[in-house]
Amino acid sequence: MGTAERRETAVGERSGWDADGGVRDARDRGAAGPGAGRPVPVRTEEPSAGRQLWVEEPARRRRMPDPVRTASVRAVLIISLTLIQAMVAFLCTLAGSWLAFPMVLSSVVSTVVATWGALDVWVTRQVWNQRYGVVSVPSSTARALRRERRRSRRHARADERAKARIARRRGARQLSHS
Repeated sequence: MGTAERRETAVGERSGWDADGGVRDARDRGAAGPGAGRPVPVRTEEPSAGRQLWVEEPARRRRMPDPVRTASVRAVLIISLTLIQAMVAFLCTLAGSWLAFPMVLSSVVSTVVATWGALDVWVTRQVWNQRYGVVSVPSSTARALRRERRRSRRHARADERAKARIARRRGARQLSHS
């Protein structure tokens, strides 16, 4: 079942309309069971003549920052070229070609470069996070620690106020200040 067929099936089952705009019933779907043969309830509204071809869905994850994305694209290209080069070196070795030895040496060098490319993505991501910060979420550790410190300071201030209040009350009960 192709993408277009899945889309038509999903749209048709949701709305009760055929892909051509006609009403479908359970026999058209090939359904079996107690509901087979009964027509699907007819919708009173007409299907929209101009269905959208492209429906924008919200992204599940935020987009990578530009420097990180460029580093990752560069790394993917380097790694793919390294894999192609290693395959060529392997095939040249099997064929007994004179090109096998230089290709094996260059594959080793390319492996080092590909490792550097992968590390470059990681380092670029870390630098970007340090420079521009990570969005703090309510469950983050830092926020919980700050909340705990504020709570303890609040309790300390309340204790000090209570002690001062008790001291003032004692002073008010004395008959003389001597």
